[in-house]
Amino acid sequence: MRKVLFLPLFQMPSGHHQVADAVMDAIMERFSHVICQKIDCLSYWSKPLEQMISSIYMKWISVFPKQFEKFYYGHVYKKNDHTMDDFVVKKWPIIEYHMKKLIDAEQPDVIVCTHSFPSCVLSGLKEKGIIDLPIINVYTDFLVSDVWGKNGIELHCVPDQDTKAFLQNVHGVKESSIYVTGIPVHKAFLKRRIDHLMPQKHILIAGGNSGLGNVRKMLQQLPQNCTYMYYVLCGKNKKLYQELIKLNHPRIKAVSYVKSREKMNDLYEGADAIVTKAGGVTISEALHKRLPIFIHSSLPGQEQINIEYLKEKELLIPLNDAEAFEQQLKNILENDVKRNRLIKRMDEYVDSLEVKVDRVLADHFKLYRYETSQNQF
Repeated sequence: MRKVLFLPLFQMPSGHHQVADAVMDAIMERFSHVICQKIDCLSYWSKPLEQMISSIYMKWISVFPKQFEKFYYGHVYKKNDHTMDDFVVKKWPIIEYHMKKLIDAEQPDVIVCTHSFPSCVLSGLKEKGIIDLPIINVYTDFLVSDVWGKNGIELHCVPDQDTKAFLQNVHGVKESSIYVTGIPVHKAFLKRRIDHLMPQKHILIAGGNSGLGNVRKMLQQLPQNCTYMYYVLCGKNKKLYQELIKLNHPRIKAVSYVKSREKMNDLYEGADAIVTKAGGVTISEALHKRLPIFIHSSLPGQEQINIEYLKEKELLIPLNDAEAFEQQLKNILENDVKRNRLIKRMDEYVDSLEVKVDRVLADHFKLYRYETSQNQF
């Protein structure tokens, strides 16, 4: 019996949890004798502490985005000096103490980090010789922040070839330790979407599970006789959901929190494009579905970097607040040359991925010894 421990951060729904769930499900489907467990280390240590920190974090981003951005580029992702800032973790030995207690209590064989914070703490413990367990980083954005552990990490599962080169050239990570897996998405979303020939195009609008982004203002531009049909994922933002219902717009349909992956996949399958924030997991899902991506907003920090990078790669289109919303969609979706070029770039990205995370874990940590005969490679 082997145990794989997954460490995201915070209890709130996020890409860190979605990535952990996707890899866990893939492992448990293929290996019947492998235990997968997901733990948020903050709530494991103290639920009130996790609730307080996550609440402060969300309010900080939404109320003081510029201040958070300054903090992010000063301590989390320094553009010209990618060294870990001691302010973030290493000056707090109490965190290492509690992490060691967690590891002792859970006794995992392998640890998978889908957030930089636990990765940094565990890497520090490995470097000090306090623990001796294989640790894997699975990155959930199109960048590697300075907080992620490097020296004490066995394997790095990165989103693309550029990130692989960055780890090699900037941080001296061995090429043999890096695998280009993409940002993992659940198998429910891996099948390429088939273009449908509906007379009216459907646009999926997402703002993340918290409904962040000024979606209402964007949609208020749309006349009653607009060209496309819009399905708006409101997440857990009940206020946005009610506001859209009150609009009573014939071509805007508000969708409350979608828990089912099957229903979410149906929405992807029925869409001709997605308008979303720049979260790594949503973008990765859309890339696998070959769904044209338009960005309506971004959280300060990593999502801004996602936009800069993916715009340069011609994998998405940031929307301009100064231009008519629907016309910007038409400029791509009604132009076969531009749309086909965008889809071709998506094809090239997906084709560049080398292997899936569950296969990396199986090959390196001998999980295949416990694979059932019905689920052979």
